[in-house]
Amino acid sequence: MTNPVFEICNRKIGLDYDPLVIAEIGINHEGSLTVAFEMVDAAIQSGAEVIKHQTHVVDDEMSHEAKSVVPGNSDVSIYQIMERCALSEKDEIKLQEYVESKGAIFISTPFSRAATLRLERMNVPAYKIGSGECNNYPLLELIASFGKPIILSTGMNDISSVEKAVNIFRKHKTPFCLLHTTNLYPTPDHLIRFGAMEALQAAFPDAVVGLSDHSIDNLACLGAVASGASVLERHFTDRKSRPGPDIACSMDPKECAELIIQSKRMAKMRGGKKEAAKEEQVTIDFAYASVVTISEIKKGEKLTTENIWVKRPGTGDFLAEKYESLLGCVAKEDILADIQLKMEHI
Repeated sequence: MTNPVFEICNRKIGLDYDPLVIAEIGINHEGSLTVAFEMVDAAIQSGAEVIKHQTHVVDDEMSHEAKSVVPGNSDVSIYQIMERCALSEKDEIKLQEYVESKGAIFISTPFSRAATLRLERMNVPAYKIGSGECNNYPLLELIASFGKPIILSTGMNDISSVEKAVNIFRKHKTPFCLLHTTNLYPTPDHLIRFGAMEALQAAFPDAVVGLSDHSIDNLACLGAVASGASVLERHFTDRKSRPGPDIACSMDPKECAELIIQSKRMAKMRGGKKEAAKEEQVTIDFAYASVVTISEIKKGEKLTTENIWVKRPGTGDFLAEKYESLLGCVAKEDILADIQLKMEHI
């Protein structure tokens, strides 16, 4: 079976390609288009191919009850946060144009029907769906109906609820990618759970999988690549001194650049079979041992532990693994001491 491949704007994504690092500026701009531009510049200079935004149309996204719900990484309500940080459609179009003018890919996460329809008017090339909408099946139906690639975060959900989402994508023949996520900001090490990502791959073998990470450094992302991740998403900020609820779990330009380079290296390290690589032959030749004579052996004399042993290099006719089978064999001719035993000798 070939490895599944997912594609956005001709950028192929899967185990046979370099991991895709998504720099999520999200709402780190705190509602300032100027700050958003500065973050985009920093991310692209770091090598990011994809810049991800969050599209919030607050009155369509949340009821007034949200004004009393305070998330764990803030001291004000989620309604207040999104009201403060949401960009207007006009500004979001400017942001998209700015990203694309720099040669990067702009995608965004819609949190409502109005946000989804806005992004479709903007003709985004793909959709990122957050964990909170993983089981929002009416919204998934709407997004999948456009037929564009979907990256779905699956935090706070189990395999059965993810399966319902996947079935929607399959019904619409929509390309999809699944990201394991833990929705704690920041996420402690013991809750990263690479096994959950591996479970997604096992349950959905036709999916490209990855990690949307909310921890404090690149370690989880690199470990995820070793475990089969093809997509890595982290929040991004141009500097960690900025205010904002997601800054604590955001990478800065240095970390972003390092993640792109190191994830490519890590991807090259995974897989393979437990066997000698052909490139190891140069080492095998000196590191392996061959059967050698340790004293002179006369014609007709038997080979014993007293006259043969094993020594480097491994260039002889008999490697060390053949030693036991040679004991008791008879010499066909006189053999000098301290030479590699040859086939014609016995």
